[in-house]
Amino acid sequence: MNKDAKIYVAGHRGLVGSAIKKNLEKRGYTNVIGRTHSELDLLDADAVRRFFDHEQPQYVVLAAAHVGGIMANSRYRADFIFKNLGIQQNIIGESFAHGVEKLLFLGSTCIYPREAPQPISENALLTSPLEYTNEPYAIAKIAGLKMCESFNLQYGTNYIAVMPTNLYGPNDNFNLETSHVLPAMMRKMHLARLVMDGDREALRKDLARRPVEGVDGTASDSDIDAVLNKYGIGNNTLCLWGTGAPLREFLWSEDMADASVHIMEHVDFDDVRGPGPETRNCHINIGTGKELSIKQLAMLIKQISGYQGDILWDNTKPDGTMRKLCDVSKLHSLGWQHKVEIDEGVERLYRWYLSSL
Repeated sequence: MNKDAKIYVAGHRGLVGSAIKKNLEKRGYTNVIGRTHSELDLLDADAVRRFFDHEQPQYVVLAAAHVGGIMANSRYRADFIFKNLGIQQNIIGESFAHGVEKLLFLGSTCIYPREAPQPISENALLTSPLEYTNEPYAIAKIAGLKMCESFNLQYGTNYIAVMPTNLYGPNDNFNLETSHVLPAMMRKMHLARLVMDGDREALRKDLARRPVEGVDGTASDSDIDAVLNKYGIGNNTLCLWGTGAPLREFLWSEDMADASVHIMEHVDFDDVRGPGPETRNCHINIGTGKELSIKQLAMLIKQISGYQGDILWDNTKPDGTMRKLCDVSKLHSLGWQHKVEIDEGVERLYRWYLSSL
């Protein structure tokens, strides 16, 4: 890609999109553009068409998505499939209509079957049933990668789909109603420490920055305590969902961004389509190839946050998929490996969280 090529990053303020935009600019790309939701609603087909008509981007990174953790995925199933299908349809469709040279589509490793052999290779796609709790989101992401693959096969486009593992990093979502496991656990641990320390001023400061179910820093002590208790935060205990037994792989978002830009610069569809009469599973897993249990993650966050209370586990709540480790051999063969290990990443994210208050 030329350094002055116009690159549109959809979702440029999100966890991954912001890191990709930053990585591109650090590498010397001078014409990276984005639009906030208020400026461009990606579910509005006419608005997306007008944007492409006006901007004529040469490259597109589709990092925008409607995302959330296990609670949100279970509660808002229709939103997760409908909104993600709409975003993908509009962006990929207009990219094709406007002759975009290359597109990078970001999915998720939740596309794989619940009982897929571990570590999960790209060839495990569509071999058995999905995890029920995030099935609508997974189906939307499968549709997106198949759309990229199908446009490539029919029209000779160069659309690459990447499937990142669980991501975390700066600009993460710490909303307890919708966040993924790592940022949710980190914020709960931080709030639990403040409750245990009796630091109501810091507690109110946190809630002023990120209200929980409408309860902010101006709420009464009783309202604050009630909403914290709802999310498992007590005087000297913290109750987390599930058993803590599931194993998870986590990738620092800035590593994900670096992998994404590496693929944009060095990998084309012909590099991943493979031999044989039937072309499928051309997507690329992005991860570390390493895992730890949710309970181990909790202990790591506890150590870094300084929380001294007890951690309890509510086994009446779902665990989700018990194991979901990526096979990253394809990624390694394409010349990229991760740099940030989980202990370093969690410490960096907690420092970022504190600085954001």
